[in-house]
Amino acid sequence: MDFEIGGRVEELRDRIRAFMDEHVYPVEPEAMEALDAEVGPGRPYPEVLVEIRARAREEGLWNLFMPDERYGAGLGNWEYGVLCEEMGRSPAVAPMAFNCAAPDTGNMEILAEHATDEQRDRWLRALLEGEIRSCFSMTEPEVSGSDPTTLRTLAELDGDEWVINGHKWFTSGAVGAALAIVMCVTEPDAHPYARASMILVPTDNPGFDLVRPVSVMGHAGGPGHCEIRYEDCRVPAANLLGERGAGFVIAQDRLGPGRIHHCMRAVGTAERAIELMSRRANERETFGGKLADKQFVQDFIARSRIEVDQARLFTLYAAWKMDTAGKRAARQEISMIKVVAANVVMDVLDRAIQVHGALGMSDDTPLAWMWRFSRMLRVADGPDEVHKVVIARRELHRWAKAADAEASADGATATATPEPAKA
Repeated sequence: MDFEIGGRVEELRDRIRAFMDEHVYPVEPEAMEALDAEVGPGRPYPEVLVEIRARAREEGLWNLFMPDERYGAGLGNWEYGVLCEEMGRSPAVAPMAFNCAAPDTGNMEILAEHATDEQRDRWLRALLEGEIRSCFSMTEPEVSGSDPTTLRTLAELDGDEWVINGHKWFTSGAVGAALAIVMCVTEPDAHPYARASMILVPTDNPGFDLVRPVSVMGHAGGPGHCEIRYEDCRVPAANLLGERGAGFVIAQDRLGPGRIHHCMRAVGTAERAIELMSRRANERETFGGKLADKQFVQDFIARSRIEVDQARLFTLYAAWKMDTAGKRAARQEISMIKVVAANVVMDVLDRAIQVHGALGMSDDTPLAWMWRFSRMLRVADGPDEVHKVVIARRELHRWAKAADAEASADGATATATPEPAKA
């Protein structure tokens, strides 16, 4: 296990840093406003981002998340994680600039792994080229989002068409998207984890009704987190992604790398917060001295430095384990980093806001919008509480197996011990 950054990864990281300094940070407020004002049907990106994206592609800083060299950079999870941290310093803008934004990243990964050649030609190519955006339609308002076995949206095969009926919300990225990947029940009588399938639905398809972007912490603009109704939405049977009943398997294939991406972007966001907090502390004078001289501010900065470095190393370890042992073997680590990184970024941002005082609550610094953007990480891709339950169950199961093995070994020893010889 060696996380020494060198060679190609170091070169890409340095180029991303330079690109962001020159092209992303200077237009960050403008890009945020343009995402709200310009994104809509047939308009996946605002003009300011179209120009930046074209430049990033020309410079070879494009689709860096794809581990398959046929489609992207061919980097391992931990290698891309290093780059993802840099993008996380501007989490709403930079990933879009490099065509590495969720939910497109996860959607492209499962299209590359599970789609037919025809599906790849139609959808994956356009996503990789940056011509369109996509959304992932899974969560439903009537049932618990953390228990997808309760999904109700139903897809029934009628001749050579799927007919989809159901109600979704928090379908992230639906405004301006051309494609929805819909998780729906196709095998209602099957085992709970074999009931669902994934179906590709063009967003201009009759029966796809984007009801509204759900307002999240006062914000309903940009690509949105949308409420959608599927009402007798008919798509060809060939739009099934992967096998029937394999929706949960495909979802797990999608979530593993995505959680690494989320966590490393969170680390990048926290790093920028530490920088802003430290600069403010060094510059601001109050009660006869610098904020940097106040012990409570030093405690904020010290704890933040410790926690962010721990989160980074833990996330890179989980990514390394995925690369070397596979997604399934790294499930426990992935669950743990999802909890750790999501909480660390919120704690660090909160401290940075506090050091800035009222200014930190305003949008004159990036801190307030980074806080609003990052808070969803404790819920998205599984809430903290669900991950903790899973972590605990795996740990308890591990020790239960150890106890069973010890008991079996003791029993075998007792059986093998000969009885004393009789007189």
